[in-house]
Parts: sequence; C-alpha cells; structure tokens
Amino acid sequence: MGPEELFLVVVALLPVAAASGWYFGRREAMRGGLERAGGSTMSPDYFRGLNYLLHDRPDKAIEVFLKVLEVEADTVETHLALGSLFRRRGEVDRAIRIHQNLVARPTLEASQRALALLELGLDYMRSGLFDRAESLFAELLDIGMYEQQALRHLVDIYQQEQDWDKAIEFSRRLEAATGENLNSVRAHFLCEKAQAELDHNPRADVQELLDQALSTDRKCVRASLMVADLSFAKGEYERTIQALKKVEHQDLDFLPEVVPRLIKAYRAVERIDDLCDYLASLAALRAGISPVLALAELTAERVGEEVAKRYIINELKIRPTIRGIDRLIDYALTNAGGESREDLLLLKETALRLIAGKASYKCGNCGFAGRAMHWQCPSCKSWNTVKPIHGIEGE
Repeated sequence: MGPEELFLVVVALLPVAAASGWYFGRREAMRGGLERAGGSTMSPDYFRGLNYLLHDRPDKAIEVFLKVLEVEADTVETHLALGSLFRRRGEVDRAIRIHQNLVARPTLEASQRALALLELGLDYMRSGLFDRAESLFAELLDIGMYEQQALRHLVDIYQQEQDWDKAIEFSRRLEAATGENLNSVRAHFLCEKAQAELDHNPRADVQELLDQALSTDRKCVRASLMVADLSFAKGEYERTIQALKKVEHQDLDFLPEVVPRLIKAYRAVERIDDLCDYLASLAALRAGISPVLALAELTAERVGEEVAKRYIINELKIRPTIRGIDRLIDYALTNAGGESREDLLLLKETALRLIAGKASYKCGNCGFAGRAMHWQCPSCKSWNTVKPIHGIEGE
C-alpha cells in the first residue's frame, strides 16, 4: 500500500477511531461513575487498532475496530460508515455482513433500520444480486422512507436487467417524487424495448413504440434514426427522408449519423439535385464536416473534381479539419506527378496517421471516448451524452 492510499484509509477510518474512542471512554466513565468532563479509560483494543493503522496495517485495524464496536444506539452510524467503506474498497461481503447485522437488530430506530436497508441494498447491487436489492428497495417504498433513493436504484436495476416496462414505470414514479424531467431517458427506454423486439424478430412492428418515444421526447434523435432505418428497409424512401430531416431540428451534433443515410435514401429515389440542395443547407449550419464532404463528393461526380476542390478550399478557410484536408489532398493527387505527388502522398499519410485510432465519439458527462456510437455511456451510464466529436480532428 502506497503513502497516498494509506493516507486515504487513515482519513476514512478516523471517524471510526474517534467514535470508538469516544464510545468506550464514555462507557468506562459511566461504569466508573466518573463525573468530570473527559474522564475515561479507553479500551486497550482501541489503542491496538490505532497502532495497526499507524503501522500501515489497515486490514488488522478494521478487524479490531469491528471487534470492539458493539451495535448500540451510539455506534449505529459508525457501523454504517464502516460498511460503506468496505463497499467502496470492493469488500462487499464484509459490508453485507455489517449491514445485515444492523438490520437484524430489533432495537434499532425506524430511521436507522431504513438507512441500513438502503445500504444493504447498495451492497447487493454491487454484488450483482439484483433480486435481493430490489426487494429491499421495494420495502423502503412500502414504509415510505428513502423513497427517492430507492426509486432511483430500482430504475437502475431494471435498466441493467433490461426490464424496460418496469424501467418506464418506475422512472415515472421517480419523476413524480423528484420533479425531474425524465422524458429523454424514458424515450430511450422505449427505443430499447423496440430494439429488443427487433432483435428477437426483425419483422416485428415497433412503429408504435417509436411513435411513443417521439411523443415522449420530440428531440429523440435515436427514435428518428430507427424510424428512418425501418422505413428504408421497407422501401419507404420518402418516409426515410422525412424522418432523417427531423434530426436537424432535434440535435445538430448528430448530423454525421444522418448524412450517410440521407445519401442512400435520396439515391434510391434518384433525387440528387434535392440531396445537394439539402446538404448545402446543412453545410451552411457549420455543424460538422460530414455534409461538406458529402456535397463535395456529389459535386465531383456531377461537375468535376476541380469545382469540388474549390468548394473544399473555401470551407476549410472557415472551418479547418483534418478530414477536410485529407479530401483536398485526394483531389490534388489526381493531376499531380513526380516530386509533387510524392509530397502530397506524404501529407496524406500524415493526415491519416493523425486521425487513425482517434475516438469519434465522446461523452459530455464523464469524458468517455470511443470509436462506436453508444446511446448510453458505457462509463457513467448516462443517456444521450455520447456524441460525435467536433473540432479539427473530428467533425
């Protein structure tokens, strides 16, 4: 154990040590009939525990403190703190034993027992024993204590169990209890339910669920994309385009997810002129390089690479990105030869190295970064916080 870790353990255990010293001092004073303030005879085990702590043996210290602390009204909070410490350190079995011991005490006050139930529920969640945790949080709801915390943890449990009906139900109860607006989260639950049905049966009709998601949160980009994908699979290309155009008004950050789908849908109905016009309007929003690159590619197809190159140059003057530079190099390579071509190839290789392996998406809540899109952050578990990265190395 390093100095920093030892320091953290000492700091964490100081309240335990102080509480145990105070408690045994008080008990000895009462036994001895001492009246003067501060008069006490502390337990030898207390000093032995401190000695372990000071000699970098925190595990032995914790064992001693557990031994000397009896569960009485004066020490309940100390036991709760010690159990939480065990859970944070990953020693969940020890935390469970402490909190189970507290819950079993018939002399506990109602508020103390409720807090012990909450902590024991968290222990079970940490252990993956969701059914046990669920029953404890449900008990807290029944007795009307720690309702908000219990509801929040139940919603978390149902998400992990992928029980989306219950997640939706309890998110509504949590919303009523806290006043939070959970529409965006609930819309994702509906999308998850729709996706689960599609995974089970690709031909399943989930349009009603997606309509509910958009009704719950009109800015749900995920629902719009799912509607577009399903419509495209059915050959309903106009409906696909309509669904994709909603994203512009829902969240501009997700335009990179829209552009490839748009191109396929417009090509399917052979409306390339309309596609170019719409891409030009998206590019004018300066919300990413993807519409610019797509429009440049179409321009090269229709009127030649020279015009596309001039367009890219003008856009890079306003908003430079490595992906834009890479495309410009491609156009320059077309007519380059000799030493100039070698120089351009070197520049292209450098540009590719700069973006190779770079994350394409980042969570705005915790900073998690990755190359795949996640509607729920794998790190902090927040919904709708992972978005395409914008900037010179991204969009």
